[in-house]
Amino acid sequence: MEQLIERFFRYVKINTQSDENSASCPSTPGQKILAGMLAEELKGIGLSDITVDNNGYVMATLLGNISEKVPVIGFLAHMDTSPDFTAERVNPQLISYHGGDIVLNKEQNITLSAHDFPAINSYIGQTLITTDGTTLLGADDKAGIAEIITAMEYLVQHPEIKHGPVRIAFTPDEEIGRGADKFDVTAFGAEFAYTVDGGPLGELEYENFNAAKARVTIHGLNVHPGTAKNQMKNSMLIAMEFNNMLPASEVPTNTENYEGFFHLTAINGSVENTTLNYIIRDHNQTLFHKRKNLLARACDFLNQKYGAHTINLEITDQYYNMKEKIEPVFHIIDLARQAMEQCEVGTIVIPIRGGTDGSRLSYMGLPCPNLFGGGHNFHSRFEFIPVKSMEKAVNVIVKIVELNANVKA
Repeated sequence: MEQLIERFFRYVKINTQSDENSASCPSTPGQKILAGMLAEELKGIGLSDITVDNNGYVMATLLGNISEKVPVIGFLAHMDTSPDFTAERVNPQLISYHGGDIVLNKEQNITLSAHDFPAINSYIGQTLITTDGTTLLGADDKAGIAEIITAMEYLVQHPEIKHGPVRIAFTPDEEIGRGADKFDVTAFGAEFAYTVDGGPLGELEYENFNAAKARVTIHGLNVHPGTAKNQMKNSMLIAMEFNNMLPASEVPTNTENYEGFFHLTAINGSVENTTLNYIIRDHNQTLFHKRKNLLARACDFLNQKYGAHTINLEITDQYYNMKEKIEPVFHIIDLARQAMEQCEVGTIVIPIRGGTDGSRLSYMGLPCPNLFGGGHNFHSRFEFIPVKSMEKAVNVIVKIVELNANVKA
């Protein structure tokens, strides 16, 4: 456990916040720094075939110690942290939690409230890792990295645990949707894999959103407001009209479980020109297409009302629900369930209200459901992770590898 915590603390202190405005891969230099550090660490614990490519993807192999041919299994985690909250000078804290609120930063009066975040009450009597209230923590997904490496080290140190070959990979830029862009599935060489990128203890996920992003550009006409009657077209007002044509209840703050949404992520406007950026999400493929069609119909209506080419719509699909690719190989879900049961971890099968590298990799030929990493409140100053949950994640990874040795290739 001490080694697991030490690893995690080292990783989170490297700023790997990704940048969607960067065209490079990885999008930020800190990810390349972490990639190099991880490669050296993998070499030190005795893994083989360690590579770091020019785009910062790290791959390595734990060689099998049995003669029988079994499926090559993989585990993945991403190195970047969210672009939406600072990861500069992360200062993790170990807290022995005895209930109530946690003061993260006394000087700045920042408190992790048990009222606002009631999940914390489930961990009374445990040790938690928190932020100092000024940054995110980075458990998404440096907890996954620490757990995978610690599991591999344990397997190296315990050759009595029989297993086949295991491939691991750490990817850049998952948080900005590019984690699988340059991933070489053939070079990875696994028959199936798991991303260790989930939330609280016990999560097992093989369904995720179908996802698209939309950019709406509105062209107005600016004239002097004193003589604007029947001439001015205020693009900001048209933008408001467009947004009001979308169902007000179908936004992230009003939806849960399998409910999809439209999410306005950015708006930039003037009388002359306004842009709206949306993300569109739905687990159901039919409803996903209906959402995209609704945006198109709204644009058509307003172009008829205000004149052709007033509104331009660009929609780009981002990823799809991995369920379609996992169901034909559902034994990999059963394998994870069995491992969790043997590690005394209750399984929580829920749909991901987002996406992981695994969703895209599944469509690239690598079936890749998602395992829990243990964290809570990702992408915020109130992020925390119980140490016991991290330890359980390590146990589950080890058990999956062990159980896989009984599966015929």
